[in-house]
Amino acid sequence: MQDLMPGTEEQLNKEITSGYIGFDPTADSLHIGSLVPIILLVHLQKAGHKPIALVGGATGMVGDPSGKSEERNLLSEEALAHNQEGIKRQLMQFLDFDSSKTNCAEMVNNYDWFRNISFLNFIRDAGKHITINYMMAKDSVKKRIEGDTGMSFTEFSYQLVQGYDFYWLYANKNCKLQMGGSDQWGNIVTGTELIRRKAGGEAFAFTCPLITKADGGKFGKTEKGNIWLDPQKTSPYQFYQFWLNASDADAEKWIRIFTFLTLEEIEGYTNQHELDPSLRILQKKLAGEITALVHGQEELEKAMATTQKLFANQSTPAESLSIDELEGLEGIVKSDYDKSKLTMGLDVISFLAETNIFPSKGEARKTLQGGGVSINRKKVGDIQMKIDPSILLHEKYILVQKGKKNYFLVKIT
Repeated sequence: MQDLMPGTEEQLNKEITSGYIGFDPTADSLHIGSLVPIILLVHLQKAGHKPIALVGGATGMVGDPSGKSEERNLLSEEALAHNQEGIKRQLMQFLDFDSSKTNCAEMVNNYDWFRNISFLNFIRDAGKHITINYMMAKDSVKKRIEGDTGMSFTEFSYQLVQGYDFYWLYANKNCKLQMGGSDQWGNIVTGTELIRRKAGGEAFAFTCPLITKADGGKFGKTEKGNIWLDPQKTSPYQFYQFWLNASDADAEKWIRIFTFLTLEEIEGYTNQHELDPSLRILQKKLAGEITALVHGQEELEKAMATTQKLFANQSTPAESLSIDELEGLEGIVKSDYDKSKLTMGLDVISFLAETNIFPSKGEARKTLQGGGVSINRKKVGDIQMKIDPSILLHEKYILVQKGKKNYFLVKIT
């Protein structure tokens, strides 16, 4: 927890409280940065309160300036509708929407109330309650206005639009709490202010810190981009690997945030980990818990099986992997390659570039010379090496390892 509005704890102890978090439909899947707000809603529901997930169909058309250095590309209505459906499906995995329960989860789309509000009505009914001075004092606005790129009126109006969401939910759904990341604090309190001035009501808020990595890198990003919750965008194996590769410091912090283990259980795993960090007990528990939460137990077991085959027995020759085992490696990058190109023998650099394992021959050469490429579990040291039919596993496969963690299975057809 980072920011807490006075009275929030008392409100949550007093009665079943509806609380909401907004999700931005800029893509048709959420990524692991969205797991913190999702888990906040799950905790809220577990504590007996009512979670509301707001998918920002209207605010997605405007673009949130918080934490951004420049204007965002605006999406069409069709793209936003497609994205909203994808996000709804994902949220239903985590929250209980059983309408027979008093604290059942609910999903709303702010486009449903904004579509019928005219610009003139909005600036008259909402705009008159919030001063320009109040809006300009927000950090997200100040930084942009003082920067080189400035800020469009569209993005400047975002906090008023988000504030109106909170007011609408307060007036129509008796929603008294908004939660979010710490970068949303300014937008959230604009909502509580609008509720106070326009409805004479009282609303509450708290935020959590933005997740960081111990090495200063951006959380949730890899060299391949975002870690998505959609298995089509990030396979369960790649998802599992992300958490498994966490540093000790990050694993100790993240296991408290992203799992539902008790503090006693976490202390136990932390103590075991400290006895022998090389066993990576914390990372394995973190990766297992969160992969099962997002993708289910069956996908977790497949990801663990692939990890075991690829990493646990590095000394075992690749030839010992059966066709079924190679074909069954879930989540690694698989591709086909034309057999006729190998008949005369192809230099390894061209092979690595043509199979898109590396984006260019230059990068392939540089990594290979640094000892970062293995083929069929044998490190390649010779840039003149020829790739020909004699090296194929089961006469049709080549297993390539790039760096420590990235595997590719090339099927020769």
